[in-house]
Amino acid sequence: MFSANHQKFIEMDELSQQKVPYFFIIDFLTENVEIFKEDEIENSGLLIDFQNFSNVQTKPHLNKKVEWISYPETLESFKTGFDKVQKNIRFGNSYLVNYTRKTKIETNLTLKEIFYHSSAKYKVFYKDFFVFFSPETFVKINDGKIFTYPMKGTIDASLDNAAEILKNDKKEKAEHYTVVDLLRNDLSMVADDVKVDKFQYIDFIKTKQKDLYAMSSEISGNIKPEFTGKLGSIMKKLLPAGSILGAPKPKTLEIILDAEGYERGYYTGVCGWFDGKNVDSCVMIRFIEKEGEELFFKSGGGITHMSRLEDEYQEMKNKIYVPIH
Repeated sequence: MFSANHQKFIEMDELSQQKVPYFFIIDFLTENVEIFKEDEIENSGLLIDFQNFSNVQTKPHLNKKVEWISYPETLESFKTGFDKVQKNIRFGNSYLVNYTRKTKIETNLTLKEIFYHSSAKYKVFYKDFFVFFSPETFVKINDGKIFTYPMKGTIDASLDNAAEILKNDKKEKAEHYTVVDLLRNDLSMVADDVKVDKFQYIDFIKTKQKDLYAMSSEISGNIKPEFTGKLGSIMKKLLPAGSILGAPKPKTLEIILDAEGYERGYYTGVCGWFDGKNVDSCVMIRFIEKEGEELFFKSGGGITHMSRLEDEYQEMKNKIYVPIH
C-alpha cells in the first residue's frame, strides 16, 4: 500500500517539476492518490469548479423545488464517540480532535445537480460517487510562497451581533488558536519564515438552510529549497490536513479512527489544481457520498476540553446542508 502512494507522490513531484498542469485528489489517510493531467480530466467523469480553474461550460437549469431530509443519529449514538474523544483529551493524549459523523440524507437532487447548483469556493463532482462544496482552502502556492487559511468556528449569521459573538466565544477562540498553531508548525516543515499574516477574520457563508459566519486566519511562508517545485513531497509532508484532524497529529489520528467507527474515505482529504506553476487546493468538506442507492452527508467539528455534548451535536447537524439558493 505504502509503495503505491509513495509512487504517486513521486509522480506528482515529477509533473510539477516539468510544469505539467494536473488535478490531484488525495483521500483522508493518503491511501489513494489520483492524478489527472489536463487532457485526462474530460474523460474522467470529473467536474471541477474552483475559483481559478473550472471545466464547467454551462449550468443546466434546475426546474424543481429542492427536497432535503436528513436523518441524524441520536444524541446517545453521537455521545459514544464524543466520550471517547473527551476521555483522551482529559488524559492529555490530544487537545483538539475533529470528530465527524456520517448522516443518511434523502433528496430529489442528483449528485451532479448538487454540484451544478450549490455555491462554494471549491466544488467537485466525482464519477457519481461523491460531491462536495467546500469553503475551506488547504494550501495555495504562489511564486514560491505557500499560504494556508485555517477555518475554525462557525455561528448562525441571523443571531444579533453574530460576528462579535463568534470572535469572543471562548471555546471557538481556543479551537482557532490551536489550529493556527498546528498549521503554523505544519507549514514550517516545508517552508521558512512562517508567519500569521491575518488572525481571526470573519467570512460569510450563504446556504439554503441558513447563513453562517466562519472564522479564518492566514498563514504564509517561503517554500524551502529542497521542496521547491515538489508538490507531491509537500502534500505528503502536510497530510492529513491539521484542520480536520487535530493535534498532536499521530495520536489524534488514532483517537479519531477509534471514536468515529466509520471510514472517512475521501471526506476530509484534499484535492487541488496545479496550473504548471501555482497551486490552489482545498479540504474536501461539506461532503455527500453515494453508497449503493443511499446518500450520506459527512460532517463534524472540533472537540476540545471545553466542548459541550449538546453544542457539538447541534453543530454537526447544522452542517448538514446544501448551499443552493
